[in-house]
Amino acid sequence: MDVSLLSVLLTPLTLFGAATSADTFHWSGHVAAGQRIEVRGINGSIHAQPASGQSVDVIAYKSGREIDPAAIGVKVVESDGGVMIFAIPRNAPDSAEYAAEAGNSTGDANVDFTVSVPSGVHFVARTVNGLVEAKSLDADMEAHTVNGDVVLSTTGTAQGETVNGSITASLGKINSALNFSTVNGTISLEVPPAAAARIHAKTLNGPIRTDFRLAVGGDFPARHADGIIGCGGPELRIATVNGGINLRRSKRYTKL
Repeated sequence: MDVSLLSVLLTPLTLFGAATSADTFHWSGHVAAGQRIEVRGINGSIHAQPASGQSVDVIAYKSGREIDPAAIGVKVVESDGGVMIFAIPRNAPDSAEYAAEAGNSTGDANVDFTVSVPSGVHFVARTVNGLVEAKSLDADMEAHTVNGDVVLSTTGTAQGETVNGSITASLGKINSALNFSTVNGTISLEVPPAAAARIHAKTLNGPIRTDFRLAVGGDFPARHADGIIGCGGPELRIATVNGGINLRRSKRYTKL
Protein backbone atom coordinates (compact mmCIF):
# COMPACT_ATOMS: atom_id res chain seq x y z
CA MET A 1 0.00 0.00 0.00
CA ASP A 2 1.43 3.36 -1.02
CA VAL A 3 1.38 5.92 1.75
CA SER A 4 1.94 9.62 1.13
CA LEU A 5 2.99 11.91 3.94
CA LEU A 6 1.92 15.55 4.02
CA SER A 7 3.57 17.79 6.57
CA VAL A 8 1.90 21.13 7.25
CA LEU A 9 3.82 23.58 9.36
CA LEU A 10 2.20 26.95 9.85
CA THR A 11 3.51 30.47 10.32
CA PRO A 12 3.24 31.41 13.99
CA LEU A 13 1.06 34.25 15.19
CA THR A 14 2.92 35.95 18.02
CA LEU A 15 1.00 37.48 20.88
CA PHE A 16 3.21 40.45 21.69
CA GLY A 17 3.55 41.22 25.37
CA ALA A 18 2.06 37.87 26.41
CA ALA A 19 3.70 34.81 27.93
CA THR A 20 2.14 32.47 25.37
CA SER A 21 1.97 32.23 21.61
CA ALA A 22 -0.34 30.25 19.33
CA ASP A 23 -1.01 29.23 15.76
CA THR A 24 -3.62 27.21 13.90
CA PHE A 25 -3.60 24.28 11.49
CA HIS A 26 -6.46 23.44 9.12
CA TRP A 27 -6.98 20.42 6.85
CA SER A 28 -9.94 19.18 4.81
CA GLY A 29 -10.24 16.03 2.74
CA HIS A 30 -12.68 13.46 1.45
CA VAL A 31 -13.04 10.27 3.50
CA ALA A 32 -15.58 7.71 2.34
CA ALA A 33 -17.95 5.75 4.56
CA GLY A 34 -16.25 2.60 5.81
CA GLN A 35 -12.85 4.29 6.00
CA ARG A 36 -11.15 5.60 9.13
CA ILE A 37 -10.09 8.97 10.52
CA GLU A 38 -7.64 8.83 13.43
CA VAL A 39 -6.46 11.87 15.39
CA ARG A 40 -3.54 11.63 17.80
CA GLY A 41 -2.33 14.19 20.29
CA ILE A 42 -0.27 14.34 23.49
CA ASN A 43 -1.20 17.51 25.39
CA GLY A 44 -4.62 18.79 24.45
CA SER A 45 -8.24 17.86 23.95
CA ILE A 46 -9.95 16.25 20.97
CA HIS A 47 -13.49 17.32 20.07
CA ALA A 48 -15.53 15.66 17.32
CA GLN A 49 -18.82 16.66 15.74
CA PRO A 50 -20.86 15.41 12.77
CA ALA A 51 -19.89 16.67 9.32
CA SER A 52 -22.48 17.91 6.85
CA GLY A 53 -21.10 15.77 4.00
CA GLN A 54 -18.29 13.29 3.33
CA SER A 55 -15.51 15.82 3.89
CA VAL A 56 -13.42 15.56 7.04
CA ASP A 57 -12.52 18.95 8.48
CA VAL A 58 -9.76 19.22 11.09
CA ILE A 59 -8.66 22.33 12.98
CA ALA A 60 -5.76 22.17 15.43
CA TYR A 61 -5.10 25.05 17.83
CA LYS A 62 -1.48 25.10 19.00
CA SER A 63 -0.26 27.04 22.01
CA GLY A 64 2.70 26.95 24.40
CA ARG A 65 4.79 28.83 26.92
CA GLU A 66 8.28 27.33 26.91
CA ILE A 67 8.05 25.95 23.37
CA ASP A 68 7.11 27.99 20.33
CA PRO A 69 3.97 26.36 18.84
CA ALA A 70 5.55 26.79 15.40
CA ALA A 71 8.08 24.15 16.47
CA ILE A 72 5.23 21.64 16.56
CA GLY A 73 3.93 20.36 13.26
CA VAL A 74 0.63 18.69 12.45
CA LYS A 75 1.09 15.94 9.92
CA VAL A 76 -1.34 14.05 7.74
CA VAL A 77 -0.86 10.47 6.55
CA GLU A 78 -3.32 9.33 3.90
CA SER A 79 -3.78 5.71 2.86
CA ASP A 80 -6.32 3.47 1.17
CA GLY A 81 -7.95 2.91 4.57
CA GLY A 82 -8.42 6.56 5.48
CA VAL A 83 -6.32 9.27 7.13
CA MET A 84 -4.29 9.78 10.31
CA ILE A 85 -3.55 13.26 11.67
CA PHE A 86 -1.23 13.94 14.59
CA ALA A 87 0.93 16.48 16.36
CA ILE A 88 4.66 15.91 16.08
CA PRO A 89 7.96 17.84 16.56
CA ARG A 90 8.87 19.93 13.51
CA ASN A 91 12.20 18.21 12.96
CA ALA A 92 10.71 14.70 13.04
CA PRO A 93 11.68 12.46 10.11
CA ASP A 94 9.21 12.24 7.22
CA SER A 95 8.49 8.52 7.36
CA ALA A 96 5.33 6.45 7.57
CA GLU A 97 6.91 4.35 10.33
CA TYR A 98 7.57 7.41 12.47
CA ALA A 99 4.06 8.64 11.78
CA ALA A 100 2.54 5.35 12.88
CA GLU A 101 4.27 5.62 16.26
CA ALA A 102 3.28 9.27 16.83
CA GLY A 103 4.35 9.04 20.42
CA ASN A 104 7.03 11.67 20.56
CA SER A 105 7.04 14.45 23.12
CA THR A 106 5.77 17.87 22.12
CA GLY A 107 7.09 19.43 25.33
CA ASP A 108 4.76 21.93 26.96
CA ALA A 109 3.01 22.69 23.67
CA ASN A 110 -0.74 22.18 23.76
CA VAL A 111 -2.60 21.06 20.63
CA ASP A 112 -6.42 21.00 20.74
CA PHE A 113 -8.18 19.30 17.82
CA THR A 114 -11.68 19.90 16.50
CA VAL A 115 -12.82 17.32 13.94
CA SER A 116 -15.91 17.09 11.74
CA VAL A 117 -16.64 13.38 11.12
CA PRO A 118 -18.77 12.23 8.15
CA SER A 119 -21.51 9.64 8.54
CA GLY A 120 -20.21 6.06 8.46
CA VAL A 121 -16.54 6.99 8.93
CA HIS A 122 -14.84 5.16 11.81
CA PHE A 123 -13.44 7.79 14.20
CA VAL A 124 -10.51 7.13 16.54
CA ALA A 125 -9.18 9.71 19.03
CA ARG A 126 -5.99 9.31 21.07
CA THR A 127 -4.41 11.79 23.45
CA VAL A 128 -2.51 11.65 26.74
CA ASN A 129 -3.42 14.78 28.68
CA GLY A 130 -6.82 16.02 27.66
CA LEU A 131 -10.54 15.47 27.24
CA VAL A 132 -11.94 13.39 24.40
CA GLU A 133 -15.45 14.49 23.43
CA ALA A 134 -17.36 13.17 20.42
CA LYS A 135 -21.05 14.07 20.34
CA SER A 136 -23.96 13.14 18.08
CA LEU A 137 -21.91 11.15 15.57
CA ASP A 138 -23.36 8.72 13.05
CA ALA A 139 -20.34 6.44 13.05
CA ASP A 140 -18.45 3.84 15.04
CA MET A 141 -15.86 5.38 17.33
CA GLU A 142 -13.24 4.79 19.99
CA ALA A 143 -11.57 7.19 22.39
CA HIS A 144 -8.32 6.85 24.36
CA THR A 145 -6.78 9.23 26.86
CA VAL A 146 -4.79 8.98 30.12
CA ASN A 147 -5.57 12.13 32.06
CA GLY A 148 -8.99 13.35 31.04
CA ASP A 149 -12.68 12.52 30.71
CA VAL A 150 -14.30 10.72 27.79
CA VAL A 151 -17.72 11.85 26.54
CA LEU A 152 -19.27 9.98 23.60
CA SER A 153 -22.64 9.73 21.85
CA THR A 154 -23.31 7.97 18.56
CA THR A 155 -25.84 5.99 16.57
CA GLY A 156 -23.08 3.43 16.02
CA THR A 157 -20.81 1.51 18.38
CA ALA A 158 -18.29 3.06 20.77
CA GLN A 159 -15.62 2.19 23.25
CA GLY A 160 -13.38 4.28 25.46
CA GLU A 161 -10.60 4.21 28.00
CA THR A 162 -8.86 6.60 30.35
CA VAL A 163 -6.89 6.32 33.58
CA ASN A 164 -7.71 9.49 35.50
CA GLY A 165 -11.15 10.51 34.36
CA SER A 166 -14.78 9.49 34.00
CA ILE A 167 -16.53 8.03 30.96
CA THR A 168 -20.01 9.00 29.78
CA ALA A 169 -21.26 7.25 26.64
CA SER A 170 -24.47 6.65 24.70
CA LEU A 171 -24.39 3.83 22.11
CA GLY A 172 -26.70 3.21 19.19
CA LYS A 173 -25.78 -0.46 18.74
CA ILE A 174 -23.64 -3.33 20.02
CA ASN A 175 -22.48 -5.55 17.18
CA SER A 176 -18.94 -6.35 18.30
CA ALA A 177 -16.98 -6.74 21.55
CA LEU A 178 -16.72 -3.38 23.34
CA ASN A 179 -14.63 -2.17 26.29
CA PHE A 180 -14.94 0.80 28.63
CA SER A 181 -12.32 1.21 31.34
CA THR A 182 -10.84 3.71 33.75
CA VAL A 183 -8.95 3.62 37.04
CA ASN A 184 -10.09 6.77 38.81
CA GLY A 185 -13.55 7.70 37.64
CA THR A 186 -17.16 6.72 37.13
CA ILE A 187 -18.48 4.97 34.01
CA SER A 188 -22.01 5.89 32.89
CA LEU A 189 -23.22 3.98 29.86
CA GLU A 190 -26.51 4.07 27.92
CA VAL A 191 -27.40 1.23 25.53
CA PRO A 192 -30.46 0.69 23.33
CA PRO A 193 -33.42 -1.07 25.00
CA ALA A 194 -33.23 -3.92 22.46
CA ALA A 195 -29.46 -4.37 22.87
CA ALA A 196 -28.18 -7.95 22.98
CA ALA A 197 -24.88 -8.53 24.77
CA ARG A 198 -23.01 -10.36 27.51
CA ILE A 199 -22.22 -7.92 30.30
CA HIS A 200 -19.13 -8.05 32.51
CA ALA A 201 -18.91 -5.07 34.89
CA LYS A 202 -16.48 -4.66 37.78
CA THR A 203 -15.43 -1.98 40.27
CA LEU A 204 -13.29 -2.16 43.40
CA ASN A 205 -14.53 0.99 45.13
CA GLY A 206 -17.99 2.03 44.04
CA PRO A 207 -21.59 0.95 43.43
CA ILE A 208 -23.07 -0.68 40.33
CA ARG A 209 -26.48 0.51 39.19
CA THR A 210 -28.26 -1.05 36.23
CA ASP A 211 -31.65 -1.01 34.50
CA PHE A 212 -31.13 -4.60 33.36
CA ARG A 213 -31.64 -7.89 35.19
CA LEU A 214 -28.03 -8.62 36.06
CA ALA A 215 -26.63 -10.50 39.03
CA VAL A 216 -24.79 -7.92 41.11
CA GLY A 217 -22.53 -9.30 43.83
CA GLY A 218 -19.25 -8.88 45.68
CA ASP A 219 -18.06 -7.81 49.10
CA PHE A 220 -18.48 -4.10 49.82
CA PRO A 221 -17.06 -1.89 48.45
CA ALA A 222 -16.05 -4.17 45.55
CA ARG A 223 -18.81 -5.02 43.14
CA HIS A 224 -19.25 -7.04 39.97
CA ALA A 225 -22.19 -7.67 37.65
CA ASP A 226 -22.45 -10.36 35.01
CA GLY A 227 -25.27 -11.50 32.81
CA ILE A 228 -27.01 -11.46 29.47
CA ILE A 229 -29.20 -8.70 28.11
CA GLY A 230 -31.55 -9.40 25.25
CA CYS A 231 -30.69 -12.72 23.65
CA GLY A 232 -26.98 -12.35 24.40
CA GLY A 233 -24.30 -11.46 21.92
CA PRO A 234 -20.92 -9.68 21.90
CA GLU A 235 -19.15 -9.00 25.19
CA LEU A 236 -19.52 -5.59 26.77
CA ARG A 237 -16.82 -5.10 29.42
CA ILE A 238 -17.03 -2.21 31.87
CA ALA A 239 -14.31 -1.77 34.50
CA THR A 240 -13.15 0.85 36.98
CA VAL A 241 -11.17 0.80 40.21
CA ASN A 242 -12.24 3.93 42.07
CA GLY A 243 -15.70 4.85 40.89
CA GLY A 244 -19.20 3.63 40.27
CA ILE A 245 -20.78 2.03 37.21
CA ASN A 246 -24.15 3.07 35.78
CA LEU A 247 -25.62 0.93 33.01
CA ARG A 248 -28.85 2.42 31.67
CA ARG A 249 -31.42 1.54 29.04
CA SER A 250 -31.94 4.47 26.68
CA LYS A 251 -35.44 5.13 25.36
CA ARG A 252 -33.97 6.46 22.14
CA TYR A 253 -30.69 7.75 20.79
CA THR A 254 -29.83 10.71 22.99
CA LYS A 255 -27.54 13.62 22.18
CA LEU A 256 -25.32 14.21 25.18
